[in-house]
Amino acid sequence: METKKLVIIGGVAGGASAAARARRLSEKAEIVLLERGPHVSFANCGLPYHIGGEITDRNRLLVTTPANLRARFRIDVRIRSEVTAINPAEKEVEIRDLESGKIYREGYDALILSPGADPVRPPVPGIHSPNVLTLRNMEDMDRILKALEGKKHATVIGGGYIGLEMAEALRRRKIATALIELAPQVMGPADPEMVSPLHQELTLNGVDLRLGTSVTGFSDSAKGLTLTLSSGETLETGIAVLAIGVKPETALAQAAGLTLGPRGGIQVNDRMQTSVPSIYAVGDAVEVTDFVTRQPALIPLAGPANRQGRIAADNIFGRDTRYHSTQGTAICKVFHMAIGMTGLSEKAAKRAGIAFEKVYVHPASHATYYPGATPLSIKMLFDPQSGKVLGAQAVGSDGVDKRIDVFAIALRAGLTVFDLENLELSYAPPFGSAKDPVNYAGFVAANALRGDVKLCQAEEAANPAANQKLLDVSTPAEVSTGTIPGAKNIPVDELRDRLGELSTDKEYLVFCRSGLRGYLACRILSQNGFTCRNLTGGYITYQRTAAIASAK
Repeated sequence: METKKLVIIGGVAGGASAAARARRLSEKAEIVLLERGPHVSFANCGLPYHIGGEITDRNRLLVTTPANLRARFRIDVRIRSEVTAINPAEKEVEIRDLESGKIYREGYDALILSPGADPVRPPVPGIHSPNVLTLRNMEDMDRILKALEGKKHATVIGGGYIGLEMAEALRRRKIATALIELAPQVMGPADPEMVSPLHQELTLNGVDLRLGTSVTGFSDSAKGLTLTLSSGETLETGIAVLAIGVKPETALAQAAGLTLGPRGGIQVNDRMQTSVPSIYAVGDAVEVTDFVTRQPALIPLAGPANRQGRIAADNIFGRDTRYHSTQGTAICKVFHMAIGMTGLSEKAAKRAGIAFEKVYVHPASHATYYPGATPLSIKMLFDPQSGKVLGAQAVGSDGVDKRIDVFAIALRAGLTVFDLENLELSYAPPFGSAKDPVNYAGFVAANALRGDVKLCQAEEAANPAANQKLLDVSTPAEVSTGTIPGAKNIPVDELRDRLGELSTDKEYLVFCRSGLRGYLACRILSQNGFTCRNLTGGYITYQRTAAIASAK
């Protein structure tokens, strides 16, 4: 039966894309889009960049307006309209007009929920102070800008995407900024050794970074706020921006009797259909399936929300379109650096009980002989039997985005590390190398799976067994800048002539600065009767891992 009337609750990414798709599929349908706020579709990911001044024109954040949706798609857009109840049995929603206070009902044949997610506000004394703000929509952005007037100091609480972007935005405004994070690292979904360069970047750009710290109380003061910290210290600040995460907005769904998933989001099938067949849900409020683990997950990202809105509209209007889970591909700018990830991190793999092997590579962002090449660090997880790519993370100041996008496609397509070796990627000296960093990661992993070299991880190199010896094959000049304690130094170019200094009774944990010369040394040693393993990622990875261990 053709759906004659579609009601959509919530705009932005999921709801607005569903509305536009629905009209493209049916010129006859009545489409009503209800939005509680004044803006039906805006670039919420761009809000910190207006606060920081990169996006100077506020109106640039408006993706579309109610007038545009009415003119182009003949959609009945009602802003300042809050849905207060859903009656699935009668197929009706109850709506309060926030301008007039009028309450009325609207029937539907199909309903799409796109309520999004609310910023988390824990029950901390003083947290409802007007100087404790969150950033979810354009009104929040305006409130933050107003609150910053005349302020010389601000504090960001939470080191995730919004927290990092807000810290940068505040520093761009020349405001002294503290970033407080309960965990021992920022960017919680990533592995700790991959985010350590971000800690340095934040500090270099004047952010007062306080890891392993929480706020236990807020109180208003002459300057704005006094924060009481878990360390017992107090911090005077102008405003505080809470960025400690979001939770799905499910109150309407719960009251209507819709089933929630184990993670607290609205449970949907791969058609974005809830437990009530005529009601669909999309965006940050829904629980998705993790692409790798196949477990329920909450992954609030704009790209998946857009696709989900389109898929819901397809199924409502008779097309059998499925959502194929979420792999969590994301990137975040942190001053002059970026961190990107897709698929499993090591910590996620361990939580899910998934077997993996990992490699690190530290190539240049493009050909080193062309000016401007910068270091790029990549960590890749893969299945130790099949070689299938399970996830990747990258951090650097250039080229992170395109490498993570390649890994994301490889993961989605089920490619293996052997496939990565053979990928034909664009190359010119200003953009890459003949062996792209993605190829390079494939080579390192494939060499291990073929048995050309055995891998050693930084944790093992930090605590060698009694029968193991550390061998640094870097140059003496490099060793003088740092090496793993207890390591013997034989430069790789001298190794063949100095094999007599080594014992066949020992296993050598071989390393250089980044791993390549360690691999070459292992090929020499293994073909001359020695037992050895190469430290993947070399001394660079060891340093980051050791720094994390010492901070605990």
